[in-house]
Amino acid sequence: MRILLVADIESEYIWDHFDAERFEGVDLIISCGDLKSEYLSYLATMIHVPVFYVHGNHDTGYIDNPPGGCDSIEDKLVEFNGFRILGLGGSKKYSYHDRYSVPPFQYTEKQMEKRIRKLRFQLYMKKGFDILVTHAPAFGISDGDDVCHTGFEAFLPLLEKYKPRYFFHGHMHLKFGRAPRFILYNNITVIDAAGYYILDIPE
Repeated sequence: MRILLVADIESEYIWDHFDAERFEGVDLIISCGDLKSEYLSYLATMIHVPVFYVHGNHDTGYIDNPPGGCDSIEDKLVEFNGFRILGLGGSKKYSYHDRYSVPPFQYTEKQMEKRIRKLRFQLYMKKGFDILVTHAPAFGISDGDDVCHTGFEAFLPLLEKYKPRYFFHGHMHLKFGRAPRFILYNNITVIDAAGYYILDIPE
């Protein structure tokens, strides 16, 4: 299966100079967040394959204008071509709209833990998952030092228990050019989807 991963940066190469041959054979597009709604709709139109997405911390515009022709996998366990894909978007909570409200798609550790607990039945029925799709990384795995870019500790038990083949995330922008595209963590291939990346998965 061939997957086009996107996150964080709308690629000029794709949006302004689209080359259909470059994306030949792509079966699925997965967005790890922080992309314009119109960009995802454009990808769905030009490449003609399903587009799955989770929310980034800057995707508040999706509330009133969700990407057309695309499917949110937020807090869902979906199957595609025999692969079980789990979606958990958002980032660590780092700001407030005002004294009483929290911006959407920002979560405390306890809130993320609660989201994961709500998925237990789906995970039990599907006997785990093959691919984890998030916006923020996991704590200590390609994350940052500031509050906004610190990863979620709640993802670690999820990875340890179910041992998926892949973990796709955004948010880190490849640490602004100073980090590798992918790393191996306990035999899990962890990929930063910043910009775009084409992944071929043996079936």
